[in-house]
Amino acid sequence: MAGLDAALAGVTRWIGSNVLIDTVRVARPGTEEPVLNTETGQLEYPDSDVLYEGPGAVVPGSPTMERSAVPDAGQPWAQQTRSTYVLLTPLTAPIPPENAIASVVQVHDPARTSLLGRTWICADVGQASTVEVVRRTALDQNRAAGETP
Repeated sequence: MAGLDAALAGVTRWIGSNVLIDTVRVARPGTEEPVLNTETGQLEYPDSDVLYEGPGAVVPGSPTMERSAVPDAGQPWAQQTRSTYVLLTPLTAPIPPENAIASVVQVHDPARTSLLGRTWICADVGQASTVEVVRRTALDQNRAAGETP
C-alpha cells in the first residue's frame, strides 16, 4: 500500500499542522502504594511514568463511541456513565495502553483552557489500522469525587 501511504502523507502532515496543535501527556499511573506525609497528613502518590508528551488533541467522542451503561450480569446496578472523548496523537507516538492517564498540558489558544486540569483514562489500547493518518484512543473522562455528569 505504498501508493496509498504516499497519497495520505499530505493529509497526515495537514492534521499534524492544523489539528495536533496542543500538548498532551499520556502517563502510566505509579504502581507503588501511596505514602503518608507525616508533615502534611496527606497521602503522596508515586510518580507516574510519562509514556508520551507532545503534539496532540482531545476531542469529544462521537455517538458511535458511546458505551452502554447496562448492568453487568454480576452487578445489581448500572455503572456510572462517563463523558467519552478521543485522544488524537501522531502516528509516531506510542500506542497508549489501556488504563493510562491522558491530560492536556498546554493549549494553542489561551482562551481555550477548559481542558487543562482534566484527566481521562484510556478506555482501551489506542486504535490501530492498516491505513492511518492519526492515532485515535478512546477516553473516559475522570471525575472528581462527588462530581456529576
